[in-house]
Amino acid sequence: MQYKALDPLLHSQLRLAVMSLLISMESADFVYIREQTGSTAGNLSVQIEKLSTAGYISVEKTFVGKKPKTTCKITNKGVGAFESYVKNLQQYLKP
Repeated sequence: MQYKALDPLLHSQLRLAVMSLLISMESADFVYIREQTGSTAGNLSVQIEKLSTAGYISVEKTFVGKKPKTTCKITNKGVGAFESYVKNLQQYLKP
């Protein structure tokens, strides 16, 4: 049996956690994602940038009063990549 390669972009623990959160939500803000993943702001920022560059998520930066707010949303491409990742991972789990 030939196993399909796992998407290296999603194989990172933090990026996979971000995608797992966003797949079930319309969108989520940076603070919520940071709290849910237990990540540092700096590391999360880098990983969100990688997912955004790949087209897996869209990032919107706005201001609420004088405070910046970053909101992330999974894209159609991201949904497809996540579903493929899960499907390919399941191959490894079947005896």
